[in-house]
Amino acid sequence: MFTGCRNSDPTRKEIEKEEERHGDIILFTHEQAAKILFSVQEIQPTTFHQVIKTSGQILPATDEEVIVAATSNGIISFSSNLSEGKTVNKGEPLFQLSTRAIAGGDYYARTKAVHEAARQAFERAEALLKDDIISRQEYEKIRLEHETARLAFEAIAGRQTGTGINISSPLKGYLKNIRVKTGEYVAEGAPLATVVQERRLVLRTEVSQKYYPALDQITTAHFRASHDQRLYTLSELNGRLLSCGKSTGENSFYIPVSFEFDNREGIVPGAFVEVFLISAPVENALVIPLSALTNEMGNFYVYVQVDEEEYRKQEVVLGAGDGKEIQVTRGLQPGDRVVTQGAYQVKMATGQPIPHGHAH
Repeated sequence: MFTGCRNSDPTRKEIEKEEERHGDIILFTHEQAAKILFSVQEIQPTTFHQVIKTSGQILPATDEEVIVAATSNGIISFSSNLSEGKTVNKGEPLFQLSTRAIAGGDYYARTKAVHEAARQAFERAEALLKDDIISRQEYEKIRLEHETARLAFEAIAGRQTGTGINISSPLKGYLKNIRVKTGEYVAEGAPLATVVQERRLVLRTEVSQKYYPALDQITTAHFRASHDQRLYTLSELNGRLLSCGKSTGENSFYIPVSFEFDNREGIVPGAFVEVFLISAPVENALVIPLSALTNEMGNFYVYVQVDEEEYRKQEVVLGAGDGKEIQVTRGLQPGDRVVTQGAYQVKMATGQPIPHGHAH
């Protein structure tokens, strides 16, 4: 009986079976990948950390904030067009203090005259002491009066201008605030402005009481400012833990945690930031970069490579994240190869037909 040759072309049933098998597979070719920033990473267990997510504020370091004060009673005027946030140099004149129109007369002239009189008295006393005309006790009294007058005059010498005594910035930094107005009368010692250096800054945050057991294991932090999506890590900024509160503040339910770090990146003091406090280690964690995630209606997905040009959409359940990486608690297995860059482009390729007979 002649049976003839078997048809090598796939039957309709075989085609439907192949299409069903490829129903959850996405084709993303090498040519497509070459056009974008694309990478795939094999996921293996690693050490991650518990993370406490909170908010905080960037503040100047307390030892780098100096108040500029009035050197005497007088009327204030500005040496230039000052404004809060302006950068100033050490020794740069900020204010001028005039004393001519107040009781007691011009402070500079008065201090100079007192110094000159004290100097002359001291020179006479030195000569009289040599001839034993005055006692050592009387000489020491005159010497002390001269020293006091000299220090007072040297504190303002060279700073006198046509409109008053210059009051200069004690350090290089920026003006945090200006507390006076032109023409205002101030008393000696009154604060005029605050100058802040930018070399060291403080990250101050507060955490809920429920995290108290984890506070002893906090070692560092990551943070991101609302105006800048860049993630900063304290380990890259020579950061260190300053203090970790053991109790809440008065009328507060939160515990303060503070870090200090170098301001190498032009971070704005006063800025409010999103903070990720890094606490106890978590062993054998499966971790992916945030760039691997896509979000659909509140559910998170990654794309797992199953062949050279084929990927599977995989829903995942997430744990803690530190701002750049996040733990996956369900949905992935060790050894899975996950798209870590270009996940959105793979997502957009969903629905692209898989050619029949595509090699595996």
